[in-house]
Amino acid sequence: MQKVDFKSNLTQKSAQLVAAIKANDEMVLKSLYITNYQKIEFLVLKNNGTKEHAKDIYQDAFLAVWRNIKDNKFEPKNESSINGYLYTIAKNKWMDFLRSKNYKKTILNNDIATLKSDNLHIHPSTQDHEFELKLNQAMKAFESLGEPCKSLLKSFYFDKKSMKTIANELQIDAASVKNKKYRCMQKLRLLAQNLNKT
Repeated sequence: MQKVDFKSNLTQKSAQLVAAIKANDEMVLKSLYITNYQKIEFLVLKNNGTKEHAKDIYQDAFLAVWRNIKDNKFEPKNESSINGYLYTIAKNKWMDFLRSKNYKKTILNNDIATLKSDNLHIHPSTQDHEFELKLNQAMKAFESLGEPCKSLLKSFYFDKKSMKTIANELQIDAASVKNKKYRCMQKLRLLAQNLNKT
């Protein structure tokens, strides 16, 4: 009887999953997105949030996981490890939000995770074709950003660096960083809208 190498099979499946994510495989990304959304929504609703908060936090966390896998900052062993990683990032982002001053006001309009125009809103109940297009638009828009916008937004949203830290790295004042971030977000939204028209 031939012995099955389960460890080898798992390693192979993991490599295939990572390759699919890096290649922006629509079916794989959609499956991951839909599979994990309800858990994050439950977490946010249970902790003083709304469905709108859940959508924003989840989209932010999902893009962060996608970016980290593409940048080889996170190498999942299997789909379960991706699900756990996504949940942890979403939970941390929500806890950070609850601790922030913005919780007492409104969610920042410039948050990369919101991209709240009708052209880019992502929700699990959206029809499949529309969902795939919008998810790809969000990712392509970010990939199309030139420098220094791409690095600045990545530092702030994905690496979670403070304005002060980014200002020190760029050797400019915090007010200038804030203005640059605003302009970069405007550029990102414009790119997303243009992609929607093509």
